[in-house]
Amino acid sequence: MLARDEGRTTSRAAVLGSPVSHSLSPVIHEAGYAATGLTHWHYDRIECAEDELEALVASFGPEWAGLSVTMPLKERALAIADAPTDIAAAIGSANTLLWRDGRLIADNTDAPGMVDALAAVDVATHPHVAILGAGGTARAALAAAAQLEAESVTVYARRPEAIARLEPVADSLGLGLNAAAWHEAAASGQADLVVSTVPAKAAPTQIDWRTGCVLFDVIYDPWPTPLATRATTAGCLVVDGLELLLAQGVRQFELFCGVEAPTQKMRAALHARVGR
Repeated sequence: MLARDEGRTTSRAAVLGSPVSHSLSPVIHEAGYAATGLTHWHYDRIECAEDELEALVASFGPEWAGLSVTMPLKERALAIADAPTDIAAAIGSANTLLWRDGRLIADNTDAPGMVDALAAVDVATHPHVAILGAGGTARAALAAAAQLEAESVTVYARRPEAIARLEPVADSLGLGLNAAAWHEAAASGQADLVVSTVPAKAAPTQIDWRTGCVLFDVIYDPWPTPLATRATTAGCLVVDGLELLLAQGVRQFELFCGVEAPTQKMRAALHARVGR
């Protein structure tokens, strides 16, 4: 258990963000508590604006073990922490805050969560990776590409300046970054792995999928997305955002609780909630 667990009868964690009422994180964590007998653990949703985060976190008592952080708080979470992990510093944002020996640590489980989610499919060794979109989730996709030891990474986006903002992230991860215009996105399907970080309605309508390509679409609602349907029809393997939500939550659970996560029980609870 974490140091802050010692001697307490109640342990707490929560997801912070705005809006946060739709978050499925409590489903994942509470299923984990039930399956591992952590009856003194409680997980909440807390609405929090960016300018409220620092004061809110400072107000928490010793019963708090960790926090899941969602939009729009990820960059602010990194800024208020005493220290970031290497991955959070490289990405420039944090989706996890936890206390270690009295210090607030900022971590990011999105990137390793992507790698965990992809473990169920056959991704090529040293893959050529294409990323659709250049927003915050693209940062995590870059870090996942680094963990996969990608041969090349190409980012497709509507605005060149958005891709330019990813270049320091790629440099910190030791990745070369190729920029491509959005109208060229049809070529993305020739990669070994395509990671779509854009909303379902914003995804390209025409991609030339090659046999053996894997699509990781970070959307999970609505599902399947038109992009995922077209990729499946073309014979591609598809991983959806629900697996990412689960994988990053599993890693947070283990960081917060200090016990091995019952991943299958957590997956079953999540799928039951969304009707999969």
